[in-house]
Amino acid sequence: MKRKLAGLTMTILFSLGTGSVFAADIVDTAATDRSFKIFVTALETAGVASTLRNSGPYTVFAPTNDAFAKLPPGTWERISKDKEKLAQVLAYHVIPGKLTVSEIKPGNVKTTQGSPLKLTSDNGKVTVNDANITQSDLAADNGIIHAIDAVVLPPT
Repeated sequence: MKRKLAGLTMTILFSLGTGSVFAADIVDTAATDRSFKIFVTALETAGVASTLRNSGPYTVFAPTNDAFAKLPPGTWERISKDKEKLAQVLAYHVIPGKLTVSEIKPGNVKTTQGSPLKLTSDNGKVTVNDANITQSDLAADNGIIHAIDAVVLPPT
């Protein structure tokens, strides 16, 4: 009896340890990191979170809270009050497919917003338009997140 109980316990512990029991999409993954609090709140407010909960895959260049703080005075307040504009700005941070930082190639890539982002890579330093990737390859079940140090705004 003890042997069966020990075997069952090990099976349960192994199953829980694989991570397959708890799935986390891009939004849930970002929400576990306090540095993305403003970004996650904006995704929910604009209705973009529902898209990023779909199967994807997506690559998300997520501005940190500090990135939002760097915007010129009044910019974030103006954008965040216009739900449609907010959705456009957030969708400009998302590209279809899953790209790790090592898979990013220099060039333009179309965002889910429709406009291209300029990606550059130089000696391991990757930029998105003028934003630097500061933390890379945060895996989610439906894609990947890269933290960036600036909010990138779509062309007007």
